[in-house]
Amino acid sequence: MAISNKKIFNQIKSYLLIAFGLLINAFAWAAFLIPAKIVGGGVTGAAAIFFYLSDFPVWISFLAINSVLVVLGMRILGLKFAISSIFGIGVISLFFMILPTLITEPLITDRFMSALIGGALAGVGIGIAFVNGGNSGGTDIIALIITKYRNITPGRIILYLDVLIIASSYFINREIETVVFGYVVMAVFAYTLDLVIEGAKQSYQFIIVSKNKDEIAERIGNEIGRGITFLKAYGWYSKQESEVMMIMAHKHDKQKILQIIFECDKHAFISIAKVATVFGQNFDSIRY
Repeated sequence: MAISNKKIFNQIKSYLLIAFGLLINAFAWAAFLIPAKIVGGGVTGAAAIFFYLSDFPVWISFLAINSVLVVLGMRILGLKFAISSIFGIGVISLFFMILPTLITEPLITDRFMSALIGGALAGVGIGIAFVNGGNSGGTDIIALIITKYRNITPGRIILYLDVLIIASSYFINREIETVVFGYVVMAVFAYTLDLVIEGAKQSYQFIIVSKNKDEIAERIGNEIGRGITFLKAYGWYSKQESEVMMIMAHKHDKQKILQIIFECDKHAFISIAKVATVFGQNFDSIRY
């Protein structure tokens, strides 16, 4: 029962974080990009173009286009993806509908600053949603489909797709300046998105030498659920054979592991190194 309750709590937490991330993304558009008439990437950028041309509400265009894309995502990524996508699309559409009624004046008048701030906030928002298993539909769906089979970051895929969307804005308003600001948003968004996602996936390698290695291994295995590998070693200074512990763990496990080591052996020798990627059980899957 406790495990079931914990699973439900974690699921609710994930959906709340997804909603929070999408709120940040919608705020970036409603408060900075749309008031500055900047065409960003993705389905939102396309919806913004429709809005600039006809005052057609962004949330309606966004919802209509994504309704088609989510069906494609459902067939390839499965029912669970469809549920999170429908949730994400519905939530951000709601935010796109509400926020313009609350933000009636531009927060800043400088278009370049609007592009920088809007792009950064949009990237952070989508990054939070991605990390917690959600998305906002649109080119995010295409990115998730491709990353399912290829080892390429979502931010890079979205960047390539957004080039076409932003470039097309020139043929509507004939303003090079708008296209340039759109590319600024695109670059800042992609960089911020990758920063958030890669930061959340950061893994560490622990090398531990301790006389209480069995106690440390037992606690780490039981309390954190990480595997421990014992390596045969020979101490040149002590001239004695010993065993060294090696642990691969995610970023959020780091402080807990250090706490356990400190409680078991204050004099333990510890080496911690960041690793680019870890493939295997409880980590990433190999994609090529």
